[in-house]
Amino acid sequence: MTTTNTSCNVASLDVYSPNNSNPWNRQKVNHLYRRLGFGATPQMVNNALNQSPSNLVDNLIDEALNLNPTPAPEWGYWVKDDFDATPDNPFVYRRDWKNQMVADMFQNNLRDRLTLFWSNHFVTEDINYQSPAYLFQYYNLLQLHSIGNFKEFTFDIGLSSAMLIYLNGYENTKNKPNENYGRELYELFTLGVDNGYTQNDIVETSRALTGWNKREQRWGPITFDANKFDNEDKTIFGQVGNWDYTDVINILFEQRPQQIAEFICGKFYRYFVSPVVNQNIVNQLAQTFLDNNFEIAPVLRRLFKSEHFFDEKTYGVHIKSPVDVQINFFKDLDFELPEDFGFNNKIRGGCQELGQDLLKPVDVAGWQGDKDWIDSSTMTTRWDRLGWYIWRAWRHNEEQFRVIAKSILGGNSDDVVLVSKAIMDNFLSKELINDTEYTQGLEIFKDQVPENYFEDGTWDLDWNTVPRQTYQLLQFLIKIPEFQLK
Repeated sequence: MTTTNTSCNVASLDVYSPNNSNPWNRQKVNHLYRRLGFGATPQMVNNALNQSPSNLVDNLIDEALNLNPTPAPEWGYWVKDDFDATPDNPFVYRRDWKNQMVADMFQNNLRDRLTLFWSNHFVTEDINYQSPAYLFQYYNLLQLHSIGNFKEFTFDIGLSSAMLIYLNGYENTKNKPNENYGRELYELFTLGVDNGYTQNDIVETSRALTGWNKREQRWGPITFDANKFDNEDKTIFGQVGNWDYTDVINILFEQRPQQIAEFICGKFYRYFVSPVVNQNIVNQLAQTFLDNNFEIAPVLRRLFKSEHFFDEKTYGVHIKSPVDVQINFFKDLDFELPEDFGFNNKIRGGCQELGQDLLKPVDVAGWQGDKDWIDSSTMTTRWDRLGWYIWRAWRHNEEQFRVIAKSILGGNSDDVVLVSKAIMDNFLSKELINDTEYTQGLEIFKDQVPENYFEDGTWDLDWNTVPRQTYQLLQFLIKIPEFQLK
């Protein structure tokens, strides 16, 4: 990955149109699905190759727009007394909903990729408010607004019970103002650090945000209490009036639209394209955001269809998150596992162990990602976890490893060099620069099959040793450095 602060990707936002020198291929399909979603099964890849890139992007965005939020669990709006009436600790319900989040990410594409993204933008930490119902309601808002209107999203998330507790809005009264939410609204959620606001704007905004302090029951809905609202004039971004919560959001988007658009589009760019930003591209995306009144979908349509997004310089520039390194791998392989495997719980636990406890980022600024995901401990844990997943799949059904190889190759083959490289490339963001690891992988893949079987055509993907050969190649593949990139 580049260590400079200047993007070397100079491709434009013109729509990518495949040609002989820049074809639509498995590598590009996998790139799209791993960034826009959480990977793709071999069948999804094959289907995508029969569509134009532009149509596929449209279909995936339309799918996200039309997808209903995950239905509420029976406890989704319970109060504390309701939870106390059950034998389970509230932690169990919160854990189960994080497992549901894993299921949603595995099942869906862009909508739940964005849900994860926004959970690291409009951050709350479930341990701070503890209510499983608040957790569900917060998650429901993330899904509902994930690819909707950003202004409406900002309005609704600030009044969610999870956020009112987490950033102290519930404690913000006219007699005892609390600046936490006012500060983070500007610094982390809409404008960026020291960008277009002053300390006085924060103070005055906090006064306008008072009054959301009424709660009839513990873990019940938090509503407005006029008696605790600061009913005097405030000055926000130079605008004077007896402003309240609604006014704050309106003034913010009316007075600072350019800063908001550039800040959010910059975050989209760093997340979906590269940690090294091309500011010219961000500025163009910001203009699209403004032209569409802060609707998210048009921005993502323009980005994901572009030559810039599909440029090879965007491949392999992100370190996979714990979510990606696990879910992408399972989805790419389309593994069959025993019924008692507990997939969702295993993945959630793996995320927690690797430093990405779902719906509980490290602090209000969220996970910083990329290089922060990797150290000597988490690297070996990644190897151990993925290796164990592969082993469990092997123990459950050895023959599926032959199916994996054939799916990647699109049928049978007796070319062992081609097969080994194709399997490796399927799980890498781009081809390896150094042939050494291809050579090592090939030797492992050949296993103990006599060399002359490869030379005279005796061996092919129907040979009895192919499942074990594929198993061993995958165990090798997960430990090479380039596997950690997407």
